[in-house]
Amino acid sequence: MVLLTVDLIAKSKKHFQKKRGLSFPEYLKTLTHLHFSNKNIEEIGDLSMCRNLTVLYLYDNQITYICNLGFATNLTHLYMQNNNITHIDNLYNLQKLSKLYLGGNRITVVEGLEHLHELTELHLENQRLSPGEKLLFDPRTLLSLSKSLTVLNINNNNIDDIRDLAVLKELQHFSAVDNKLHDMKELEDVFANWSRLLLMDLGGNPVCKKPKYRDRLITVCKNLEALDGREINNLTRQFLINWKASREAKKSNNEQFPGPLTNFDLDQGPCSVHRHANMQRWKLHSFSCTSAK
Repeated sequence: MVLLTVDLIAKSKKHFQKKRGLSFPEYLKTLTHLHFSNKNIEEIGDLSMCRNLTVLYLYDNQITYICNLGFATNLTHLYMQNNNITHIDNLYNLQKLSKLYLGGNRITVVEGLEHLHELTELHLENQRLSPGEKLLFDPRTLLSLSKSLTVLNINNNNIDDIRDLAVLKELQHFSAVDNKLHDMKELEDVFANWSRLLLMDLGGNPVCKKPKYRDRLITVCKNLEALDGREINNLTRQFLINWKASREAKKSNNEQFPGPLTNFDLDQGPCSVHRHANMQRWKLHSFSCTSAK
């Protein structure tokens, strides 16, 4: 088992060349970036001497558990994509963390981020889920991120419902490619809360095949600059917004000033036509009989 410790750092030629005459403990205190991606690392050991660490690259390893990072209170970027992580744990001390990369793991529930009030980017794409599983979100975590998160990537995670994400009102970039989103009304309700949204990609979802899919989202997301990789022309956006406003105004007028009601409208059904015709024949017959007398 490969364990990431200061001893492993000491054996690294890359770090040895950067020592520049410093003692090893002194050198560890100067470290701000640590690169140990694709090293078959299975566990994070004691790195507490690297107290000034701000960026940690641990992607493409075999790590199953996030641990021993409580010392890294200055950490701003954590790259742990493409490991074997199943739970998001032990990050509560990383209160300066702004970017977290956890794509390509085995995470089923997004949780444990309640103390990361400066987190602006969260990348969770391509979780290796069991058949029938989908990525879920702890409401407590979502609420805690509602004032800071601006970028969210949840591509390819079997997600069919994003109503819980409506609280993320600061989102500017949202990517949910290759999921199972299908309800157009649900998306409109959620996106109506995201007034700052600039870039969005929903390609590969069933909802993309719905009539007027693109037009409807452009009118809801009034600041959107690109949808599914295609830029949105300001002229097109304004036309669609005006068109929607015109339709709603016309609908409102029709509700306030309905036209005259016919017998057909009152009776509400094709059978009423036959009843109306029979009534007319009865009246005609009665009139004829009266006249004959």
